[in-house]
Amino acid sequence: MPKLKRELGLFEITMYGVGIILGAGIYALIGKAAGVAGNALWMAFLIGAVIASLTGLSYAELGSMFPKEAAEYIYTKKAFKKPALSFLIGWLIIATSLISAAAVALGFGGYLNGLTGFPIVPSAVGLIIACSFLNFYGMKQSAKMNIVFTLIELLGLLIILFIGIPHWGSVDYFEMPNGFPGIFAAAVLIFFAYLGFEDIVNVSEETRKPTKVIPKAIIISVIITTIIYMLVSISAVSVVSWDVLGQSSAPLADVAATALPGSGFWLSVIALFATANTVLIILIVHSRMLWGMAKDGSLPKILSKIHPTRYTPHVAVFLAMIACIAFALSGNIKAVAEITDIGAFLIFISVNAALIYMRYTLPKFRRPFKVPFSIGKMPILPLLGLLFCAYMLTHFETRIMLIGLLITVVGVVLYYFMKKYKMIKV
Repeated sequence: MPKLKRELGLFEITMYGVGIILGAGIYALIGKAAGVAGNALWMAFLIGAVIASLTGLSYAELGSMFPKEAAEYIYTKKAFKKPALSFLIGWLIIATSLISAAAVALGFGGYLNGLTGFPIVPSAVGLIIACSFLNFYGMKQSAKMNIVFTLIELLGLLIILFIGIPHWGSVDYFEMPNGFPGIFAAAVLIFFAYLGFEDIVNVSEETRKPTKVIPKAIIISVIITTIIYMLVSISAVSVVSWDVLGQSSAPLADVAATALPGSGFWLSVIALFATANTVLIILIVHSRMLWGMAKDGSLPKILSKIHPTRYTPHVAVFLAMIACIAFALSGNIKAVAEITDIGAFLIFISVNAALIYMRYTLPKFRRPFKVPFSIGKMPILPLLGLLFCAYMLTHFETRIMLIGLLITVVGVVLYYFMKKYKMIKV
């Protein structure tokens, strides 16, 4: 039976992480976050980075223990040995991420509409189909395209950074119109901009020396993106006041146009690459999630098929494409960042809990990378990661929590339906 090919190294995997973290989130959400945090926006990005890093370290340790696709699903299954729970975690990852990908594709359509007048939904669907074809065509080709798109995204952020440098020092960077509660509220909002580091582990089986490469790639990608985010946020509020940014639908383009007239157009073009790159990577990693769960028996076996010549999970790629298109056709992207964040925090709670649990139940298991700082067998940083994520869940509106609950219930029903009709192994 054909297998996935191990052809990715540290550079490619790190670029995957940087690429998806630096995707649509920073381009779309920095304005809204500035409206809440004020000139102290950089502090919100720092808090978001701390929360992401705590869980990122847990992913690094678990990824070195179990270098498999469908990572969070595998971690939960290995720790708690509850098929229903591990399936639910996998379901939450797939559902929330494909919703997010559809929303980002619609964001791409919005940018393209502003530049050319082409309708938003057809643009979004066309992007999803194109990215899915690239996903099917080959992992190496997708990785090369990702590197190009990531460098373009970085160029856009570096433009904002450098055109803002002459304006540094023009404002008080500790100005907080809503105090520290506003900083934490902004951190909740912009956490969406950090999502992606966890997806690195989902390409473990296509990575050379994954037990060494995956932990390094997670840590390096979070460090790189945190530095860029903080510097870009300082430049942004130095050029355009935080209250004006808070009302902008294209905040970075407005910053560019203010500091360097005529450059707003090019930032919009770069935003097209940023949103397209995010959609590409989400479709790649979550088609692998479907494939990994099917290979393990928790989804119908047909999804575990590997194309005989392209060596990619073509059935899973096709299903991810169809699901993403369905969400895009609905056009309902309201509060998608919050919905995605709810799923992410629930998943991160399970990952941190799995690591803590296995420190007690599998103390002698080989760990090429181990999260530092423990009291006895209790790892302190994963515990803090779990508590921070649980705390963040208290900041969402009731209606958003209800949508998250509905997605969870659908997953539970789907699991027991497939179990009843013996469509999966239990």
